Amino acid sequence: MDEAVDPVLISAREAERLRGELAIDAAGIGTFDWDLVSGRLDWDDRLIEIFGFNPGTFDSTIYGFNDRLHPDDLARVTADLQTAIDTGNDFASVYRIILPSGDTRWISARGRRLCNPDGQPVRLLGAAYDITDQRDAELSVTRVLEAMPAGFYSLDRQWRFTYVNAAAEKILLRGRDKLLGQVIWTEFPAAAGSIFEDSYRRAVDTGQPVSFPAYYPPPLDGWYELHAWPSPDGLSVYFLDVTDRHHDQQQAEAAAARQALQVAVTEQLTGTMQTDRAVALLARLVVPALADFSIVTLVDDTFTPGSRRGVRDVGLWHRDEAARSVLDAYGQVRIPSLQDQAFALRALSSGQPVVINHDATSAIRGVLVEGPAQDLIAELAPESFITLPLRGRGHTVGLLTLFNGPARGTVSPLDLASATEVAARAGLALDNARLYGQQRALAEQLQHSFLSAPPEPDHGQIVVRYLPATAAAAVGGDWYDAFMQPDGATMLVIGDVAGHDTAAAATMGQLRSMLRGIAASDDHAGPAQVLHRVDKAMAQLEMGTLATAVVARLEQNLDERERGVTRLRWSNAGHLPPLVIHPDGNVAPIPDWRAEMLLGVDQGSPRTDTVTVLERGATVLLYTDGLVERRDSDLDTGIERLRAAVAELAHLPLQELCDAILQRLVNGRPDDDVALVAIRLHRQDQPRPAEAGPRRLPDPVPDEPSP
Repeated sequence: MDEAVDPVLISAREAERLRGELAIDAAGIGTFDWDLVSGRLDWDDRLIEIFGFNPGTFDSTIYGFNDRLHPDDLARVTADLQTAIDTGNDFASVYRIILPSGDTRWISARGRRLCNPDGQPVRLLGAAYDITDQRDAELSVTRVLEAMPAGFYSLDRQWRFTYVNAAAEKILLRGRDKLLGQVIWTEFPAAAGSIFEDSYRRAVDTGQPVSFPAYYPPPLDGWYELHAWPSPDGLSVYFLDVTDRHHDQQQAEAAAARQALQVAVTEQLTGTMQTDRAVALLARLVVPALADFSIVTLVDDTFTPGSRRGVRDVGLWHRDEAARSVLDAYGQVRIPSLQDQAFALRALSSGQPVVINHDATSAIRGVLVEGPAQDLIAELAPESFITLPLRGRGHTVGLLTLFNGPARGTVSPLDLASATEVAARAGLALDNARLYGQQRALAEQLQHSFLSAPPEPDHGQIVVRYLPATAAAAVGGDWYDAFMQPDGATMLVIGDVAGHDTAAAATMGQLRSMLRGIAASDDHAGPAQVLHRVDKAMAQLEMGTLATAVVARLEQNLDERERGVTRLRWSNAGHLPPLVIHPDGNVAPIPDWRAEMLLGVDQGSPRTDTVTVLERGATVLLYTDGLVERRDSDLDTGIERLRAAVAELAHLPLQELCDAILQRLVNGRPDDDVALVAIRLHRQDQPRPAEAGPRRLPDPVPDEPSP
C-alpha cells in the first residue's frame, strides 16, 4: 500500500489528475495520442494490454494499430479517423480486433483532433475500452426491442432480414417467419430504387446514420419516419407509422397555403395599378392553389345585366402548359358564344356565385351556342367549376371562374370558402386598378397639355422626350420647353420640381408658363435674367416649392453667322450640366459651368450666364436626373455612363439618338421622371415657321450678371 500523504499537501490540480487516472483505471479505459505531424502513435499501458501487445512490441505507428484490426472493419475505421481529422467532428467507432491468440474482441473508441494556431490538425487524442462482455447483454436488449411500440428490424450486409420485432411485424403486415433470411428488396419491391434504398445504401457506404420520412404504396399505403444506422454486421432500422400525423400536417399546410394565397392576392394585386397586369396575376395566383385552370372576366361601364356588352375574358391560365393554347383559344370565343342562360351571365346579373360540382363539361356545353367554343371546352374537360363575382365598391367589376379536372374532382366547402375570400380581395384590387387607370388617363392629358411640341428654327433641329416614372401616376415635376424669343433667338429649358404626382405637375405647369412668359416678353432677357425674374415671381406668389432648371439661349450676330458658329448662353439653377456633342463626335460637358442656387430658395441670389461657342453640326443635350441617377451609383457615375452612350450613338440622326439614349440608360422604363431636350445645329437654309415672325438675327445679350 502506498505511503500515506497529507491531503493538504496535494494541490487541487494533482488531486483532479489522480481522480481522473483512478476513474480511467477502474473503467479499464486506455488512452492514445496520435501525432499527425510525425506520425507517432503513443498508447498508454492499458491500451497496449487491451490490444495484446507487450510494452516493447508495439511500434507506435498507425500500422501497428491496423495490424490488430479485423479485416472487415479496417476500411471503415480508417475512414472514420480521416473524417474526424478533416472535419473536426469527434471520432466514435465500434470495431473488432484480433489478438495474437486468435480471439476476437470488441472495442469502443472515441477521439478528438487538436489544431495548431493556424488551424491545421496536429494531434488526435482519444480513449478506447473493451466492450466484448457487453455483447452478452444483447439478449436483454432483444427483450427491450420486443416490448417497443415502434418497429425495428436489422439487415445483414446482403440486405437480408436478421431480426424483426413484434411492432414491425404488425406495421409491415408480415410475420417474422416470412421475413427472416429474405432480401428486403424482394419482399418489398417498391422500396427498390426509392428513397428507402438510396438512404440505406448511403448509411452503409458512409458509416453515418440517416433519418428520413417516406411513403410506401399499397398494400402498406402509409407514411413512415425512419432512422437507420450502420453497424459492423449491416444496418439497423427504427421506424414509426406517421400516416395520421402526415395527414394532419397536409391539412395544416393546405390551410397555410390558402392563407398565403389570400395574402399574395392582397399584396400583389394591390401593388399593381394596371388592370390588365392585375388580371394576369390573379389568373396565375389561383392556379394550382385553388383550381386546375382559371378565367378572369372584366366588365366595363357599358355592361348591363343580361347582356354581353362590355364583358371580356382577359386573364387565363392552365396548370398544364400543353393545355394553355387550348384555353387561350377558348377565351377568344367564349363570350360571343354564351347563351342567355349561361352561368357567367347569371353570376354577373345576380351577383351570386355559381357552383357546378359534377359533369361540368356537359353543363357548360349546354349554355354555349354550337361551334368552336363547345369543342374547346370538351377538350379542356372540366369536371367541376365555380364562378364568383368580383365585387368593387358597390358594383361588379368582373368574374373569377375556377375549373377542376377529373383528377381534382369536386369543389369542397373549404375550396369554396377560400375562393370566395380571394374573389372579395381581388374585386377591390381590380376596382382600385380601374380607378387608377381613369386617374392615369386624366394625368396623361394634363401632362401632355404642359409638354408641347418644340418649334422649328432655321438654324437647328429640336427634339424633346418625356418619360414618367414607372411607379408614379404618369405625371411629375420634370419638364422641358423650347421656344423662340421675339428677337429670333431660340430658348431651351429643362427643369425639375420636387415630386412625382399631380401637385408636382401643377407646380411645374405654373413655373413653365411663368418662365416662358418672362422670356417671351423681353427681347433682351438672357438666361440669368429670366431665372432671376422667375425667382422673384415665385417669392411674390408664395409658391413654397423648390425647383432646378437650366435655361439656354442660342444667339448669333452677322459675323458669327458668316463664320457658321453660334453662341450658347446658359444659366444653371442647381441642375445637371448640358452635354455638347461636337461635329466630330467628341462629347464633353460645357466648360467652366457652375450650378447656382435652386429656384425658390432666395430671390436675391445672383444669377450668371455661361457662354460657349458652337460650330454647325454640334448637338446640345439637356436632361433631368432621372436619366442618369440610379440606386446603385452616384450622379457622377451616371453622367459618365451618359457620356459613354452619347459618344457611341452620336452618329445617329437626332430623333434616333434621343430614343437610343433612353433605351440604353433606362430601358424605356425609368425609376424617376425623365425629360430630355436636344438641338442639333445645321445650315441656316430652312424656312422659319410662320409663328416665328419676320426673319432677323437675334440681338446680343449683355454678358453682365443679372441684378
